[in-house]
Amino acid sequence: MELVITEKPSVAQSIAKVIGATERCEGFLKGSGYIVSWCVGHLVELSEPDKYDERYKQWRLDDLPIIPKDWLYEVKKDTEKQFIVVKKLMTDPDVTSVICATDAGREGELIFRLVYEQAGCRKPVKRLWISSMEETAIRSGFADLRSGSDYDNLYRSALCRQQADWLVGLNGTRLFTALYRRKVLKVGRVQTPTLAMLVEREEAIRSFVKKPFYTVHMNAGGIDAVSETYQEKEKAESVAERCRGNLACVSRVFSEEKYVAPPKLYDLTTLQRDANRLFGLTAKKTLQCTQSLYEKKLCTYPRTDSMYLTDDMEDTAANVMRTAEDVFPYLNGDPSEIPDIKRTLNSGKVSDHHAIIPTEQIKNIVDADLSEDEMKILSLISARLIEAASGRYVYKTVKAEIECAWNVFTVTGRCVVTEGWKKAENALRKKYGIRADKEDEEKPVPQIKEGMILSPDKFSVVEGFTKPPKHYTEDSLLLAMEHAGAEETNDDAERKGLGTPATRADIIEKLVRDGFVKREKKQMLPTDDGVKLITVLPDVVKSPGLTADWENALALVARGEYAPEQFMEGIRNMITDLVKTYDKVREENRVMFGSSDALGKCPKCGGDIISGKFGPYCSEKCGMSVGKAMGKQLTDEEVKDLLEGKPVYMTGLKSRKGGTYNAYVNADGIEEYSFTKDDGTEVSGYRMKYKLEFPKKEDKADER
Repeated sequence: MELVITEKPSVAQSIAKVIGATERCEGFLKGSGYIVSWCVGHLVELSEPDKYDERYKQWRLDDLPIIPKDWLYEVKKDTEKQFIVVKKLMTDPDVTSVICATDAGREGELIFRLVYEQAGCRKPVKRLWISSMEETAIRSGFADLRSGSDYDNLYRSALCRQQADWLVGLNGTRLFTALYRRKVLKVGRVQTPTLAMLVEREEAIRSFVKKPFYTVHMNAGGIDAVSETYQEKEKAESVAERCRGNLACVSRVFSEEKYVAPPKLYDLTTLQRDANRLFGLTAKKTLQCTQSLYEKKLCTYPRTDSMYLTDDMEDTAANVMRTAEDVFPYLNGDPSEIPDIKRTLNSGKVSDHHAIIPTEQIKNIVDADLSEDEMKILSLISARLIEAASGRYVYKTVKAEIECAWNVFTVTGRCVVTEGWKKAENALRKKYGIRADKEDEEKPVPQIKEGMILSPDKFSVVEGFTKPPKHYTEDSLLLAMEHAGAEETNDDAERKGLGTPATRADIIEKLVRDGFVKREKKQMLPTDDGVKLITVLPDVVKSPGLTADWENALALVARGEYAPEQFMEGIRNMITDLVKTYDKVREENRVMFGSSDALGKCPKCGGDIISGKFGPYCSEKCGMSVGKAMGKQLTDEEVKDLLEGKPVYMTGLKSRKGGTYNAYVNADGIEEYSFTKDDGTEVSGYRMKYKLEFPKKEDKADER
């Protein structure tokens, strides 16, 4: 019996159906000599710092850096049930070998190996490496299983990435949060440089000083010709005055045919960018929709950074394209044009997964129960496949120079010669009511020839202004993340830029969720706290060069050319130097983050009690709990009153006998507490003690 482990239940079901494991059991499927189970993403994760030492529950500068000697892992509480299933299967005597069928890449390898190690399994491992959930791809993958040991170095590089991110994120976050004492200041190898790009752009916009410029417009029989740009208004007015009353002559006419080559197929980042630009979908929403389409077998694997198909996929791509044209008839290209599928093929530019394309299963789209957004994404992916195999978009430009009183004016025009690949794009835009890009709009070609004499009707001076850089949108931010530090990254690195195609969306969402970035329509803007955070952080953690260095090294680790121990030694040294260098901050700067959020002073350590998303907390992370009194959740105003020594009137308090009563609650010192949760977790800390005062004519209940 062979055990197949996938990353998600939906993938397990697809594989099980193909290999004949159709009998459903609790947490797995079996049949035809196979058992198929799944991981539900990460089942095993790195332990929190307090598992190494109880004192790490509190965030203290004196404890930094926290660098484990031996790394601890634990099963995630919310997926523990599935881990127990997988562990039992891995240790089942009837199971002779295990097939790793998690996503084909560094993180997929990590997910499987951590479960395999945590379960104490030592059975032989084989590796399934596929990019599509179609039946033919699955069968082909099972016919070409490789030894799991072939991917040992890939696993080592994944471990290095995971542990290095833990060290940088945990130590950096605790260091700067403890220094500034106001709110959690999250530091991360990817999210911090991303925030830095937003702050840098915002500063460029804020400091931009617009400058006026002037042009002279000549109108002659409906032709609007424009002069060169002048910095002084007087100069432009002088030119206009000299030209008035004079005839003009067409001195030169340039005509040129230009073309735009068909676009490449979608990788995840370009798909997310187009979905944001055309439909206003966030990167996270686009990934969710594409993942859902993948699990419904309507498109290939979404988390890819390749824009090509492998050389052996020519027939598959041709068949899928014909199906897409049947399903989305409005996307049909020029019937006289033969699609060039070969243009989309290049095995040398495909690493883990090929580009995102639809599957032939889209012929069953009527039964797929797609959401509106999923349909948009599937239409977009289908259109891109048709576009990539279509001909060039050809257009004609005309530029004429007109002389008047020794001054030169120009007029331009543009018209489409061959719509080519843009036929499908324009059809998609029309389907969803999206206007064409401004640069693609046709402009009437002036009907003039060299030597023509014109009699201008009017000369006017028009004022314009230089424009600041544009705010980032999610589209342009994804592009910036993709290319950040890329010039410093080797060609053979597995990842380039900030994050991966799969993680960039989550990075953006985290920055928004943590209050460092905000969305205003399509714009992505740093908040005041985001700007302050980048101001105080050192270059070493906010430069995309850090990611470039890591990825270069991790590529060597994955090929067995660089020792993991050497990589981690460099990370440990960097963290140690960071803590030594930034060990104190001037007292007046400690209040620069969110000082208005302070509700009062912590009765245990004297730090600020801050109003957070999950309730009030101590900025010093001293273990003090202030969010509840007498079993009831407190509002921020009630916490503030209690910390100031004011009584809080509370209703509906429960007595030990089961009744209810009302009372004034007063803070009366602090006490230590500890208890064991239902799942066996030990919880301990400090909380306020209370004494009660009762309104007249009410029965007293037992005081705490």
